[in-house]
Amino acid sequence: MMPARRPLAVFSCVALIALVGCSTLPNNTDPQVIGTFEPHDRADDAVVEPRTDSEPDLLVRDFYSAVAIPTGNYAAARTFLSTNIANSWDPTDTVLVVDSIDLVTSNMEDGDLEYSVRGNIIGRLANGGAYVPDNSRIEATVRLRQFNGQWRITDLPTGAVIERTELRNRYRPQSLYFFDTTQRLLVADRRWLYSGKESIASELVTLLLQGPSSDIAPATSTLSPKDATFLGINDGVYEFSGMAGMTQEERLKFAAQLVWTLNNAEITNSVRATIDGSPLVDGMEEMTIDDFAEFNPEVAAQSVPKLYAVNDGSLLEVKGEGSTEVQGMAGQIHDIQSADVSDEGMVAAVRKRSEKESQLAMGELGHELKDSVKGETLARPTFEVGGQVAWTVADGKHVVRVTRSPATGELSTAEVDTSALENVEGEISVIRLSLTGARIAMIIDGSIYTGVVARATSGERRIVNVHQVGPELAGSALSVEWQTDGALLVGTSASSSPVWRIEQDGSSATTLPTGNITAPVVAVASSPSTLYVTDAHALLQLPAGGSERSYWREVEGLQGVRSSPIIAR
Repeated sequence: MMPARRPLAVFSCVALIALVGCSTLPNNTDPQVIGTFEPHDRADDAVVEPRTDSEPDLLVRDFYSAVAIPTGNYAAARTFLSTNIANSWDPTDTVLVVDSIDLVTSNMEDGDLEYSVRGNIIGRLANGGAYVPDNSRIEATVRLRQFNGQWRITDLPTGAVIERTELRNRYRPQSLYFFDTTQRLLVADRRWLYSGKESIASELVTLLLQGPSSDIAPATSTLSPKDATFLGINDGVYEFSGMAGMTQEERLKFAAQLVWTLNNAEITNSVRATIDGSPLVDGMEEMTIDDFAEFNPEVAAQSVPKLYAVNDGSLLEVKGEGSTEVQGMAGQIHDIQSADVSDEGMVAAVRKRSEKESQLAMGELGHELKDSVKGETLARPTFEVGGQVAWTVADGKHVVRVTRSPATGELSTAEVDTSALENVEGEISVIRLSLTGARIAMIIDGSIYTGVVARATSGERRIVNVHQVGPELAGSALSVEWQTDGALLVGTSASSSPVWRIEQDGSSATTLPTGNITAPVVAVASSPSTLYVTDAHALLQLPAGGSERSYWREVEGLQGVRSSPIIAR
């Protein structure tokens, strides 16, 4: 896992960036786009150029803004460079995202001017527009000289740097969809694409063929062959070649990826696609999401899940205006510290056996629970998809996977490989698996980390590609849960900002309405329509689309009691 601070990153200068159009793609990559349409650039792209008699510091800042426009091989940015480096400058080597850029004059000699450029690196854009969180510093130098009375940049390194505001203003996030390793679920792969194009359809399809980003790749599978090629869009038809060797099942699933990606990007809700002139899927000349409803990546966002709560050692189901203890053994025991409930009616509960021992119990609601792993402390359990496997953390260090046999109800345990966390200090207090099980969120020593769940074999799991996200929350995070759109809902001990939302890729962290919340927020949960938090006094709820002026209200049936919310998934 990444440490909270990395060593200072030093470059000889800073620049600004972007990716997409085919600007999001690496220089040498398969598959290739052949003869795709060329969308028109935005009108304001053409007017970003050096202003006459611009002061040198303002010219440098304008240059950074121009580098955020990748069209024409960064033609706008090159107008700020002297003629001897305008063609040789390579902005594609490195793309860093900083919170802001600070300029300080560092040297003046023989008519040349040097600026020291500094900033906090918060992330980088990898090939294909994937955002990778970072947490380090950059210090660089940019040199300028006057030519015919006008300042121009004469020295800068390869690579680029973009301010966070430029990322938000010039780019927009879009999701590609790839199947998980079981090929049953579609996993979102968020990409930042330049918004200065009238259409991004060809770009999305090309990226889809290119495959998942390196971060999420260990949790996904690739269906299209390496020699697959996207030929472009001809009369509304998405044309492919090099895919003749795919089976009908592989074609069907690739079609599901294609249709859901284009639909959720609001490009089209009806897709026609061919391989070498024949329909991508036999008998399906025109495809919609209805044809692939079983793979709906947003099914959780359209459901109405049940609400449960742990209160005073008991597991309650909250319905209407009241709450009652659940049926079976889970409703008869009164030493429950935390729990999780699956859509399939499975429950995993941490029971407090003594002052120094907790134990996980698991089984079907309404039936007997069987005991499993013990520890001085156990983190709140979290279910994998299907509800037969739950994860917990024993004593803050050992991530344990508890599997229930559907046939016998017997439980078995296996430790999850967490070697990717060995450089991270602190104990793991919270773990939460995402709705697809492809990602995991963790709280370690009050900081939020995300990782990817890699499947070595059917029973082995590894946590890989770990990143700290939301460094603004460092040391204050107490609770976390995945929202249905893939973002994280976080509760903290900070009185001024007790609840946060962190985007799935860590690209931003924003505070949610504080209203009448009193820190600490020790538990959070999220349904498609409602956010739940447990603050210092009670269990509160807020509509998911609440405004800054919204107030959190107590949950009916649990007024006046401090309960921990659970959304069945």
